[in-house]
Amino acid sequence: MAGKNSISRRHALQGVGGLGVSAWLAAGARGGESAAGQAAGAPARVNPTIAEKVFKTPLIDTHEHLIEEKERLEASHPRVQADDWSLLLSHYLCSDLLVAGMPQESYDAFFSRKTAPADKWRLLEPYWPAVKNTGYSQAVRIAMQQLYNVDDLSAATAGKVQAAYEQTRKPGFYRHILCDLGKIESCQVNYLNRVFYETSMPTLLMQDISIVGMFAGPDLDGLGKPTGLEIRTLDDWHTVIDWWFDKYGKYAVAVKSANAYSRDIDYEQVPAGRVEGLFRKRIVTELLSAQEKKDLEDHLFWYAVRKATQYKLPVKLHTGYYAGQNGMPLDRLSHNTASAGELCRKAPDTKFVLMHICYPYYEELLAIAKQYTNAYVDMCWSWIINPVAAKDFLKKYLVTAPANKILTFGGDYVPVELILGHATIARRGIALALTELVEEGWLTLADAMDLIDPIMHNNARQLFNLAEKTKVLENAPWL
Repeated sequence: MAGKNSISRRHALQGVGGLGVSAWLAAGARGGESAAGQAAGAPARVNPTIAEKVFKTPLIDTHEHLIEEKERLEASHPRVQADDWSLLLSHYLCSDLLVAGMPQESYDAFFSRKTAPADKWRLLEPYWPAVKNTGYSQAVRIAMQQLYNVDDLSAATAGKVQAAYEQTRKPGFYRHILCDLGKIESCQVNYLNRVFYETSMPTLLMQDISIVGMFAGPDLDGLGKPTGLEIRTLDDWHTVIDWWFDKYGKYAVAVKSANAYSRDIDYEQVPAGRVEGLFRKRIVTELLSAQEKKDLEDHLFWYAVRKATQYKLPVKLHTGYYAGQNGMPLDRLSHNTASAGELCRKAPDTKFVLMHICYPYYEELLAIAKQYTNAYVDMCWSWIINPVAAKDFLKKYLVTAPANKILTFGGDYVPVELILGHATIARRGIALALTELVEEGWLTLADAMDLIDPIMHNNARQLFNLAEKTKVLENAPWL
């Protein structure tokens, strides 16, 4: 294994794989000559000095959905549909396959435990040419190249991928992929369907508190029963929220809400007196009108946000693009940035982390980041949604808003292997963005080099207070 704190330039550039490595190496050989001298249509070149530093610099990964390594090894988590090479296509790329026309019957068979791994290529083959160049697929292909030495999926390579998958998936493979290969210092995990997960690797897989069940619904059974508290009134539910923060606020790095999948994030500061009766109706499962439901959610959202602020935890909010397929109301998404700006205005002491660059409405997000002291931007997921747009966003951000308020990587994955591919795409995009800013005269080379450490790890260390959190997590009571 490579050393945890070192990565060779050869390995770094190889990470780009068949998806542009020759262009990168050629740029280094020519000393990073100006893009103006390129032939029309030639691949973008990267400044070799910038590239070398970007690929050697540790990343802090600010958003993942990783399950425990033990759950992967035992294939005991419901997100492990089939413990074979098809798992690497099961997060995000699966949506591209359906959008490309894969029939549901073929889709189900491809991801089924009942289908032999050797039979899965024939199900994928008709649709692979249509999706293989999307950001979702590029992350898969780069991961397969780096982990399995396979440049592309085909009838000839699928068996090799399966054999290497089985060889790689063994105790310790999370740390090997994340730290040794990916040069990722730590991850921040929003564990799906849990408020907080007591991970066995707390300083590597740092955890968010999921607040969505505290206000959306709210989830009376899921969050109420573990507390042992009797819930009859709104004050009782406030006490439930307090219980979760008292138990895990010290150990969490942030709180997270993905409620933007269900509604606009235009939360109003509704007083308790206005919703006490509504909560009683909710307790007895009496139907609430749309406005009553919103009022109750809005009140509880702000209660949870105030608790997060009390515990000095940034508030991460999903914005923009939806995972999945055939169900994304762009009209609602288009309001995310304006609503986020209002949240920042209403709670100046709360640090809001706006995720996924609000794709495709990322121009508006630049204005929010420039205007509000407490608005932070997390580029998680964006590099594989649209790697070119993400690169352009980073370029624009760095000449628009303060550089200490941007976080440049979060893989947003369940399968750990794909984080390696996504991180390589992000490193490439960061290096390209900085190179272009230098070539276009917006930054000097010294300016660009000075930005690398902040945007790749120092901003995250400061925003999430990671030095102190690490000390606390080293002695987590559940270990």
